[in-house]
Amino acid sequence: KNALALATWLEAQEEVAWVNYPGLESSKYKSLADKYLPNGQSGIVTFGTKGGYESAKSIADATKVFSLLANIGDTKSLIIHPASTTHQQLSEVEQESAGVTKDLIRLSVGIEDVEDLKTDLKAAFSTISV
Repeated sequence: KNALALATWLEAQEEVAWVNYPGLESSKYKSLADKYLPNGQSGIVTFGTKGGYESAKSIADATKVFSLLANIGDTKSLIIHPASTTHQQLSEVEQESAGVTKDLIRLSVGIEDVEDLKTDLKAAFSTISV
């Protein structure tokens, strides 16, 4: 529920260029998610920032509630900017072929109050300019 609520909220933020979450009405995978994942579509949300690489990196670094970690599936919320961390050793072409764009931020949404997560991201968004 937290991941869907956060993904829906992210779609409405001016700093956000795109959101990928199968439970969203806007997702091309929505019908498949409804069919095969009727009880929820996981805690993983990815989104891109309008400011690109530097903005995405700044947002990931600025959060306080989200922990900057590469693992997923924890009860606490995690954030990572793969292009500057887990995939930094790859060339641009290799990153793109792996689905890692410069603006991509990956969230593993935990069990915190979703309003706290939104507040944390909103504060991190304030560190960038779009």
